[in-house]
Amino acid sequence: MPAAPPTTDTSMLERLVAPAGKDVVDVGCGGGALVRDLAAAGARPIGVEISEEQLAGARARADEGARYLVGRAEALPLDDASVDLVVFMRSLHHVPEEHLQAGLREARRVLRPNGAVYVAEPLAEGDFFALTSMVEDEVEVRRAAQAALADAGQAGLERAVTVDYDVTARLAGVEAFRARTVSVDPERGPVFDARRDEIAAMFERLGMPGEQPGERCFVVPMRADVLRPV
Repeated sequence: MPAAPPTTDTSMLERLVAPAGKDVVDVGCGGGALVRDLAAAGARPIGVEISEEQLAGARARADEGARYLVGRAEALPLDDASVDLVVFMRSLHHVPEEHLQAGLREARRVLRPNGAVYVAEPLAEGDFFALTSMVEDEVEVRRAAQAALADAGQAGLERAVTVDYDVTARLAGVEAFRARTVSVDPERGPVFDARRDEIAAMFERLGMPGEQPGERCFVVPMRADVLRPV
């Protein structure tokens, strides 16, 4: 399918599911950046992460109207039919493969009848994927996430919209890349440090110069899916 013109993850989400005024859960919210954006856009967001440790940064910057809960995709700490929108922003492929369908079933459980599940996943292609593969090879987990979406009917969901699009990752330097990479999984830190010289060389070779000194830019191919209850 043809890719949409370059955009941002948040702009694509707003275009496809219009979160303003809705109860939204961000599954795998990390540091809470999307939760803050959703609150600023007029949504009522809830961020979910797997531990208090993973939520520490988000709670430290919590804005009015944002809530954070500890939970997992396959066991969301929410009531049945309690939200309008469930978002997996670059997070579905981090759900263990054996729990992917359970995660989608949980998303279906907490949705109101006219709700939607929004999934944005990075594709296993391009220079940025090659760079991140130096730290962790995600070919199989990304494949598994796409396979789960293709079989979403098992969870009572169906793909209503699929859009491929590109975003640009702007990184101030190798340390900024490390911070971004390790924030997803702290266990990546030692791997990154052991291969730092190789990663730094690839960072300079594959990236494009940014506007700021030392900044490198990478195109990241993405796929957004909107799933509706069957």
